[in-house]
Amino acid sequence: MHQLDFSSSDLSNLAGQTVIVTGADRGIGASTAALFNSNGANVVLVDLPSAKDAAESLIKSFQHPKKSLFVPANILVWEGLVTVFKIALQRFSKVDVVVANAAIMESKPVLHVEVDEAGDPVESLEANRVIDVNLKGTLNTLRLGLHYLGQNKPSSTSFRGSIVFVTSTSGYFGSTGNAAYISSKHGVVGLIRASLRKAASLGINLNSVVPSYTPTHLTAGFGQSISNAGLNVNTLEGVASVAVNLASDQSAHGVACLVWGHYHRELERTQQDLLGNWLGDDLVASMTNFGQLMDSMGGYPLPQNKD
Repeated sequence: MHQLDFSSSDLSNLAGQTVIVTGADRGIGASTAALFNSNGANVVLVDLPSAKDAAESLIKSFQHPKKSLFVPANILVWEGLVTVFKIALQRFSKVDVVVANAAIMESKPVLHVEVDEAGDPVESLEANRVIDVNLKGTLNTLRLGLHYLGQNKPSSTSFRGSIVFVTSTSGYFGSTGNAAYISSKHGVVGLIRASLRKAASLGINLNSVVPSYTPTHLTAGFGQSISNAGLNVNTLEGVASVAVNLASDQSAHGVACLVWGHYHRELERTQQDLLGNWLGDDLVASMTNFGQLMDSMGGYPLPQNKD
């Protein structure tokens, strides 16, 4: 168990940096954008075109509104997301941080299969969209982040920038049953793990904030029940603070911070210490040898596309 402590963090290095935040018009994204801005960063807020009024109103409330702008985009549309990065570069000359926050959740149980008038099962288009936005959209954001941040001039320690993912406890645990959201967030955790080496080779840090229940539009239906039960409740500002701290720490790479009220527990690095008890030292040794073989081959040999 490892409690992360951000109380002595110095965020002064954020001044003048440029940050792109997806899903930024409300909730965790809005609070994260505001905190970056209050620390002197240029902030590009990204959300759907329908969020324009909310995003522009949010910017007016910022400490440095002239250092921010809203760029409408759907993270599933590659060309639109490319435009976001190009506009950020045109306005602020570079991009230093990307916060991949945009996500949605299903509105009804997707494992309940409805039937049409002919009695045939109906595909859950909503479930497909949740997985598309949360996983494919995050993949788009990550790929573009690696591309553009990888063009930054490296620091003396070869650091070029930071990408922070807003995942969820649903990416590690799955007992609540909202299958589309949970599977998509598990996918994001896998995406991060698969990308750590590539990002490190480019001088880019990848980290994630992993919030438990946080009062947003996605959790509005049961928030009062959580409070009435006396359970730990996150604040938007508390989750945003972890995201901003992870982005500013140039020594942090591969960190996943579970935010559960006042608990800030690391999830990724600490699990390595548990592998022996979980799988047995003999199997861990065998798996380590397999990994070393893959490394010696330059990575997993991908199959050829025969189409």
